[in-house]
Amino acid sequence: MFSKDNKLEKFKDAETIIGASIKVKGNFQGQGSIIIEGALEGSLKTENNLLVGDRAKVIANVEAKDAIINGEVRGNVKARNYLAIGSTAKIFGDVQYGEISIEKGAVVNGQLLMSPEEHRKSEKIKVEETGEAK
Repeated sequence: MFSKDNKLEKFKDAETIIGASIKVKGNFQGQGSIIIEGALEGSLKTENNLLVGDRAKVIANVEAKDAIINGEVRGNVKARNYLAIGSTAKIFGDVQYGEISIEKGAVVNGQLLMSPEEHRKSEKIKVEETGEAK
């Protein structure tokens, strides 16, 4: 899971970084962690972690294992495990998550939907069997 102390640690080896001055359109799918500081329009799915910076503007449905949202997302957000919504976040779309934290000041205009219990149980079993999260 994310905590304020190690949230940047998860992104030190980010595979893709969309910088603050970058605007991209397209459908992205990958395995590595992604940081978005600029603008993205399309769709985004990663098997790893997603960080949306506080000045980022995303017009897309996004899906990740764990996610930190601090900027604006216009589209549905799915975090299979943990979702942290920061105080500067603005989400206009439905949000699906395993676990969630929402800071005071965040805006969410859509439904909050917890992932089905079966999915969360399978994630916990993997952790118990190996002793570490996958």
